[in-house]
Amino acid sequence: MKSVNKTIPSIDGKGLMMGRPAFTDDLAEKNSLIVKVLRSPHPFAKILNIDKSKALELEGVELILTHEDFKRNSYTRAGQGYPEPSPHDKFVLDEYVRHIGDEVCCVAAVTKEICEEALELIKVEYEVLNPILNFEDAIDNKSIIHDEPEAHEMFPIGFEPKRNIAASYKMEVGNTEEDVKKSDVVIKQSFYTQAQAHVMMEPHTVNARIDYLNRLVLYSATQTPIHVRRILSQTLEFPLSRIRVIKPRVGGGFGGKQALHGEMLVSAVTLRTGKPSKMVFTRKEVFESSYSRHPMRFDITLGASKDGMLETIDCYVLSDTGAYGEHALTVFMVAGSKVLPLYNKVKSVRFHGHVAYTNHTPAGAFRGYGAIQGNFALESAIDMLVDKLGMDPIEFRDKNMIKQGETSPIFAIMGEGTEGTAMNMESCELEFCLNRGYELINWKNTYPYIQVSKNIRRSVGMAIAMQGSGIPYIDMGSATIKLNDDGFYNLMVGATDIGQGSDTILAQIAAETLGCDTSQIIVYSSDSDLTPFDTGAYASSTTYISGNAVYKAALKMRQMIVREAALAFKVDESIIEYDGTTIKADDKEMTINELSNRLYYNEDQKQLTSTESYVGTKSPPPFMAGYVMIDLDTETGEVKIVDYVSVVDCGTTINPSLAKGQVEGGIVQGIGMAIYEEVLYNSSGKLVTNNLLNYKIPTRKEINKLTTEFAKSYEDSGPYGAKSVGEIGIDTPPAAIANAIYNAVGVRITSLPITPEKILLEMKKREGEKR
Repeated sequence: MKSVNKTIPSIDGKGLMMGRPAFTDDLAEKNSLIVKVLRSPHPFAKILNIDKSKALELEGVELILTHEDFKRNSYTRAGQGYPEPSPHDKFVLDEYVRHIGDEVCCVAAVTKEICEEALELIKVEYEVLNPILNFEDAIDNKSIIHDEPEAHEMFPIGFEPKRNIAASYKMEVGNTEEDVKKSDVVIKQSFYTQAQAHVMMEPHTVNARIDYLNRLVLYSATQTPIHVRRILSQTLEFPLSRIRVIKPRVGGGFGGKQALHGEMLVSAVTLRTGKPSKMVFTRKEVFESSYSRHPMRFDITLGASKDGMLETIDCYVLSDTGAYGEHALTVFMVAGSKVLPLYNKVKSVRFHGHVAYTNHTPAGAFRGYGAIQGNFALESAIDMLVDKLGMDPIEFRDKNMIKQGETSPIFAIMGEGTEGTAMNMESCELEFCLNRGYELINWKNTYPYIQVSKNIRRSVGMAIAMQGSGIPYIDMGSATIKLNDDGFYNLMVGATDIGQGSDTILAQIAAETLGCDTSQIIVYSSDSDLTPFDTGAYASSTTYISGNAVYKAALKMRQMIVREAALAFKVDESIIEYDGTTIKADDKEMTINELSNRLYYNEDQKQLTSTESYVGTKSPPPFMAGYVMIDLDTETGEVKIVDYVSVVDCGTTINPSLAKGQVEGGIVQGIGMAIYEEVLYNSSGKLVTNNLLNYKIPTRKEINKLTTEFAKSYEDSGPYGAKSVGEIGIDTPPAAIANAIYNAVGVRITSLPITPEKILLEMKKREGEKR
């Protein structure tokens, strides 16, 4: 292959490094009104009165909007398929505030300083209500967070707002209770994960203007421009045809930008004033007033036979969606659907639970999307079971995990199959990943640990993982290719590059199919007016879904070129030879440059444009085995990551360098969730870790070595054999590190993050039990 499976630089990298204006705030009108939000100091309260009189007297204040200025149209901020699987429980502005940092009102002024002064002058009278600050106390609590009659579900998702339940679900294969009773060895354990923050470099940013056609134009740092346009139109009751959403370059999203944050308010300000406006979140607002990962509790029961066969899995999940139910059901479902099929030889499996409302910062989409939480719980529990069985963790997984050609009934039950039929693993190199990681980490000579010095124990731990490649029968991607004079191409895609390099890999797929160099492909992405429909960057869908659309469009363009060359040569299409540059037939020859110039300036004049779409009928999983080597200080409890080995099956790597970057970026985020990123609220529901001084993420100093390899794998249904790679890297670190810590000092930490204090406390408990 000439372009695919080749490392080339990101097509936008040089321009961004040179500081060319490319991001949302770079493209705002210079005279834009600044929009700022007055945010709630209370976790739960009713607004009785807003006195904005003094603020309105301030010179430079253009507009102040409160809940009284908006029709009560409930909606969800979640950028998902339509109708959305999230409850419509949000208003542009509301008389109730449901978490500290929730919107009270907004100010539009000519400068940031005037905006901030105006916010100080607004006086709000609240009736403070009893908040729910512990998700384990939420269901059937006396306080009801969403008592409004307008809140509703779009289709049945287990929505019971009177019980503070945003969503619920239950499925069972076989009879888990009976199989637990029959099992020789049983373990039961609860696991807790925290509300990890996205910490993308670029905060939520949006600007709006009215163009010369009297249409509303938004530039937004979003992952889902098409969903933004639709939700804006429905909620503000403004015609869809008069809204244009443009996604410029995005400085990271990780799922946090798979929603509307600020778009409603800047649109309302611009529509009411006729003036351009913009909103840029502060870092504190990103922490308190956007999204986090869903904190979860997993109650896991595993049963196995004496010979090491996993017989049954019972998993109850309680998830904290915070103040609003965005992505509540789908994140919860993925905690099962992208984890439980790993062990497909069980006789029975049950997955059930609830998603509860609390008065915390809302949770939403985040890279890993439930799978990382579920993986931490299940892969930790598996090691506990292995320890009780007296088996090696590698041997147990090899005996029980899913392999090539196998399937799991969970695929069909939880929406990963083809019209109710379970998806077969036509590309699954998990066995290779398991064995290669074993070699690379030197498991044989390190497990369970070696004593490096008086206080330092070096140990290893591991976990396996799977993800998906888009959402079958729901997510659609499209691509349009236009041949230009002089023989180069425009590739128009709705797919959303948020820094992961999707514009580059889609250009590589097009170039490979057309037979040209990647430099001949000029990419335009994510403009709701000018690029074709695409659901956006989420669910690990871009390479597989949008990539297939590009592949189909490029094949069609190639056929069109051959047809036009045959007309020019006056020969049958079957004898045309085309290598992407030169077209030949018998003794006749012309270049693609000559053919395009002929078509556009001289003879048989017509524009060649091809458009194709793709909707997946399955979601082929990428697989991974993650192995970690740690040094643990038994005096301080400090954990140092010596090496993290990732062996990944993602099918063909379209761009090996970008694929490696995706895996290793995910690994670092997973390490952060595992041992660094502590989320602290005070007793009043105030987020203490709401800045980068208090919220610690791993940096280059904490990451010593990352070893990443890719298995040779080919997925027939993917473009040139590719599957997704964007999320798989994040899943294994929490469980692998927890398992390594247990292997080092014999203590099992079941709540994230794993801090030195937790390790030392458990070590002291263990010593006390020995005495």
